[in-house]
Amino acid sequence: MTAQPVHHQAVSPHNGFQQNVFHQGWSLDDVCWYAFDAAAVDPTMLAAIKAAALVEYNAPDYVAYLKAVFHDQPTETLDWIEQWGAEERQHGRALGRWAELADPSFKLEDAFARFRLGYRPAHLAAPGEASVRGSRRGEMIARCVVESGTSSYYSAIRDATDEPVLKEIAGRIAADEYRHYKLFYETLQAQNEPDLPFWKKIWVAATRVRESDDDELAFAYYCANVPAAEEVARPYNRKLYSRRAAHTGMTIYRRRHIQKLVQMVAKVIGADPHGKLANWGGAILWRFMQKKAAAA
Repeated sequence: MTAQPVHHQAVSPHNGFQQNVFHQGWSLDDVCWYAFDAAAVDPTMLAAIKAAALVEYNAPDYVAYLKAVFHDQPTETLDWIEQWGAEERQHGRALGRWAELADPSFKLEDAFARFRLGYRPAHLAAPGEASVRGSRRGEMIARCVVESGTSSYYSAIRDATDEPVLKEIAGRIAADEYRHYKLFYETLQAQNEPDLPFWKKIWVAATRVRESDDDELAFAYYCANVPAAEEVARPYNRKLYSRRAAHTGMTIYRRRHIQKLVQMVAKVIGADPHGKLANWGGAILWRFMQKKAAAA
């Protein structure tokens, strides 16, 4: 019999919603797979989850890259990078298993093999000791930006879906991603490199945000949702599949998710998470995402 999830109920002080609070160290056996409700699966959400599964499952490349950049750091730093990668890969397995339940024609391993053949940036294929962000501090800022985005994204999925198992998985992943953000932030603060100027921190964060439009998610969406047998008839088009990949994200976010994301990014660049810059940034990003959702 599948184990019951380890969690307790809590009410958020910000929105009054009752949420499951999940703890670190869960496994796929802790997920209530028996509660899956096929009637509650939304096709648009399913397409997005398939793509997210491939991106999360690709963690080992990022582990190798980060361990190269932090090669001379304390053992505990390298250990938690390994742990981070293991948890990210588990996210991919959990999302992939859910997608296979929702669509038996989808096979995580097959889709991932196609994704790996077509997407592997140079710094991941042959990682060196230099960060592509120019410094370890820059690398940690970029990683915090990513974890801010994923934590808010899976929180949005959790709040948007009516399918019980996906709601649970998204809640577990969102909690993990927030913990990962805290680990990267603590590592940033522990670096003995000179602090970066404020403008440089903004530049690193903005650069990493722009990279969300690169081939990774678009190609993952393509490999996850276009069968191999249809590749000739439906060749990869980055612009098209980038737009399709963005569609779900743009429509499921709510204002509170965006504000939390901006607050987390503001903190890592040294701004007041509750100050004017974060408030303006949240308002601007929310308007931008509403327009992009309408366009998608």
